[in-house]
Amino acid sequence: MSASPPSENASTSPDVVIIGGGPGGYVAAIRAGQLGLATTCVEMDATLGGTCVNVGCIPSKALLESSEHYEFAKLHAAEHGVMLGDVSLDLTRMMARKDTVVGQNTKGIEFLFKKNKVTWARGRGTLRREGEQLLVDVAASDGTTTTLRPRAVIIATGSVPIELPFLKFDEERVLSNVGALKIPKVPKHLLVIGGGVIGLELGSVWRRLGAKVTVVEMLPTILAGNDADVVREAERVFKKQGLELRTGTRVTGARRKMDRVLVDIEKNGASETIDADYVLVSVGRRPALTGIDATALGLTLGTRGEIAVDDRMRTNIPNVYAIGDCVGGALLAHKAEEEGVVAVEAIAGMDVHMHYNTIPAVVYTWPEIAALGLTEQQARDAGREVRVGKFPFSANGRARTAGETTGFIKVIADARTDELLGAHLIGPHVSELVSELVLGMEFRASAEDVGITVHAHPTLSETTKEAALGVLGRALHI
Repeated sequence: MSASPPSENASTSPDVVIIGGGPGGYVAAIRAGQLGLATTCVEMDATLGGTCVNVGCIPSKALLESSEHYEFAKLHAAEHGVMLGDVSLDLTRMMARKDTVVGQNTKGIEFLFKKNKVTWARGRGTLRREGEQLLVDVAASDGTTTTLRPRAVIIATGSVPIELPFLKFDEERVLSNVGALKIPKVPKHLLVIGGGVIGLELGSVWRRLGAKVTVVEMLPTILAGNDADVVREAERVFKKQGLELRTGTRVTGARRKMDRVLVDIEKNGASETIDADYVLVSVGRRPALTGIDATALGLTLGTRGEIAVDDRMRTNIPNVYAIGDCVGGALLAHKAEEEGVVAVEAIAGMDVHMHYNTIPAVVYTWPEIAALGLTEQQARDAGREVRVGKFPFSANGRARTAGETTGFIKVIADARTDELLGAHLIGPHVSELVSELVLGMEFRASAEDVGITVHAHPTLSETTKEAALGVLGRALHI
């Protein structure tokens, strides 16, 4: 579908309707507005931004940042000659700052909608068809319903946290990511079920603020799927920080008892009950198809309930696209955003497609963790002969000045062509450092390309250069 002037009745017959105002949906709406398409975004929550902005990425990073400052003031400021005396925590103020940051982001999205002439239809969207005509019914909170007749629809309904059948969320003591962001006081003992990104990030927040935090993970390691060297370093550092990691441990049952939650676990045939005042259940997320009756629509789903799409984000229904968590894959906001752009540009008739080889993933613990492309084991399992370069932050001048020398950068390249295949980073601010390697892989750079690029001194980014030179066997500062 090529871009065209807005429909005469753009309010009820827009060019594009996007169901869901999370990162994928709102970015798709903005891009559609830029292309001159009459665009309506349907969102039933009180604010735009979806899980990421309201109860996910943004508020969790605000608390991570605040808790890092608190821990620095208590444990490390004196190393820099900054003598603070007794440091106390004002959790109410910290939470208020978090809410302010969230509000700034949601209002920013509303401003961008107005700037790009995007209509926000406030209500619950339901997709249906009458013959070839797509219809989206928007049920508002006042009980009224408006029917939109778009030329194309983008489904961006996101995902929801998975519950354990014997441990349902009440957001009081048994928490999803939503409840874990607004615990009213620092827990004495927070039990985290699941050693993935969300569990480790939120567990880190409350550990820094003074809670005992136990992480129970069924698999042999935390951060399943990450490079083995990074996982080993992460486990070592997190344990040193005070996180109790119980890997290879299965949760077999649980029950709430007044203000306590008792959780039964088992490892190697030995059973135990953990007594905690709060439990964060973080065992994954599943696609949410709110307002999407796949059977009635004839919409093809995958084995995990995700919407099946091609590389232009098209579903099996003409002019219906889907993006973000509801299509599965890595559940990342920046992936959803890029899928939203691809979907809209495909609707506008542009020659685009989505590919996933160079999408980074980040864990915002401290130290941070970032991953890109293949792990070393994945590359070898694929039959690739590889060369690996590693460089530690302990050998980097800027890291020493900051007192943040934990971790390393690991670069994996094809042994024959020297093309970058993957990069795995753990250390200070690696969420920012990984973008250089993303760009390199996007342009099919070699390790030598990165290694001979001049990096400013002294900077943390010199570790990237040195790791790339390490692939060639000629790192300079180690």
